[in-house]
Parts: sequence; structure tokens; C-alpha cells
Amino acid sequence: MAEQVARVTQAIGESPKSFDDALQIGFKRAAETLRGITGLRILNQRVSVKDNKIATYRVRFEVIFILD
Repeated sequence: MAEQVARVTQAIGESPKSFDDALQIGFKRAAETLRGITGLRILNQRVSVKDNKIATYRVRFEVIFILD
């Protein structure tokens, strides 16, 4: 078996719809830039509020990927 080294980087996805949509948006963008993604870890979820209503959902997550 070949030796592998992984790296972890953080990202934040944002959506006006839901936490799930925010994660999907963030993952889609990360996948456009990073190769060899093997997993994600959600670190936290937050919302922004405007005029006493939820304006956006935000998900901060780690992206784990194998280095070339």
C-alpha cells in the first residue's frame, strides 16, 4: 500500500435556504478547487439575522483531502 498524506482546510458555505444547502454550496465550491477529497467535518452552524428573521444559514466545515 502506498503512503499517503492528507491535508485539512476550513471553509464556510452560506445559503438563504438551509444549513444543508449551505453545506452543499460550500462542498461544491471546494470540489472545484481541491482534488482527492475524502471527507468533511462540520465544525459549527450559525445563522445571520436581519429584521428579526433568519437571513442566511452558514456552515463552517473542514475539508480533508489527499495530497498529490
